[in-house]
Amino acid sequence: MSAPVLFVDDERPIRMAGTQALELAGFDVTAAESADKALKGLTRDFAGCVVSDVRMPGMDGLALLAAVRALDPDLPVILITGHGDVPMAVQAIRDGAYDFLEKPFPSDRLVEVVRRAAEKRRLVLDNRHLRRQLAGKPGAGGVASIIGRTPAIERLRATITAVADTAADVLILGETGSGKEMVARALHAESRRRTNPFVALNCGAMPESIFESELFGHEAGAFTGAAKRRVGRIEHASRGTLFLDEIESMPLALQVKMLRVLQERLVEPLGSNDQVAVDLRVVAATKVDLREAASRGTFREDLYYRLNVVVVAIPPLRARRDDIPLLFQHFMAQAAQRYGREPPPLTPERAHRLMAHGWPGNVRELRNAADRFVLGLADGAETPLAPAPPQPPGPGLSLAERVDLFEKSVIEDELARHKGSVKATIEALNIPRKTFYDKLKRHGLSRDDFIE
Repeated sequence: MSAPVLFVDDERPIRMAGTQALELAGFDVTAAESADKALKGLTRDFAGCVVSDVRMPGMDGLALLAAVRALDPDLPVILITGHGDVPMAVQAIRDGAYDFLEKPFPSDRLVEVVRRAAEKRRLVLDNRHLRRQLAGKPGAGGVASIIGRTPAIERLRATITAVADTAADVLILGETGSGKEMVARALHAESRRRTNPFVALNCGAMPESIFESELFGHEAGAFTGAAKRRVGRIEHASRGTLFLDEIESMPLALQVKMLRVLQERLVEPLGSNDQVAVDLRVVAATKVDLREAASRGTFREDLYYRLNVVVVAIPPLRARRDDIPLLFQHFMAQAAQRYGREPPPLTPERAHRLMAHGWPGNVRELRNAADRFVLGLADGAETPLAPAPPQPPGPGLSLAERVDLFEKSVIEDELARHKGSVKATIEALNIPRKTFYDKLKRHGLSRDDFIE
């Protein structure tokens, strides 16, 4: 959805020209001929920015700025000034205006400033939304806990909602660190089993010598050291959900027994001749191709087909890059609560840097980066205490997209190194000034963001 812009000017030709330029750039523009009319359409949840002339009859732009800041100090206001108003506009920026445009200004300059303001506003509102989620639903565990707005994550939430309250067992596919247990907990929380146990077992972390006893339980005296009866994970999960992470690591001998549990919903503890009926839902998760594992003989083919009925695939972070700033802010808010720190602002250029990173560790790696950032150890996409070279993007991007991201990161690094100096940056890059400005526009960059 395009960002909304409220354009305020009492001169009709300027209103029309500004509206047309912004609409051609993809913004949703509402024009108003007076500050009074503009204020009637503003709320604290306004998702864009305000562009206003300073000199207008009645309430002028400075009074409008004060009214907007009273409504929401984080709502960006861009002022349009005449040549003689520049000192006043500079003072207005000190008073909270986002930026100012001096007449006459080119339309591409208007679009550039509005785009930066709209991006800042989006980050502010995303952060507020996440803070409300943290305050209102601590550990809720349902689909609301799965953060993201990209089509891939919307489909994931829709799939969870569709299958959560059924009796079907589920197989979750996802790379390391992509959030497989969170999805399993969401399936449990959205089902009628939510008031009963969610029992998790990491098959890859369980020593084979105690695996069977841990999963199926045992009677007293079943083996040396079994002093009393112990209920296994399967029986403990009855009426709830049993989550088997890294199921590809389950020993083959136990896979036969697990298949029987899935088919008959019966468990036989070690040392017992009695079978115990269990009412449970099994959610298994894997980071490998189980079909290939079955063909190699490391995973039972019949168990694979028994599990491969309802499959939930989690997209890797590189396949939903637009969610990265939102997730990063979510993890920053959590880290700030844990460490008692105020989270630093997530600037647009830092968000772009995060989006250009490969994130092979997926959400887990992103969470660790947010922790480091809140602690002041790195900018999020960097190794702690060391500057990061431009990161090659992960797979899934075309060659042209990878080249664009690399070019953008190089320009960002040079601008940062030279503190926004155009002269020094173009000399370092050895490109003409016009080419430099064309590239800034194409990548959505502004030298103003790098001036210290």
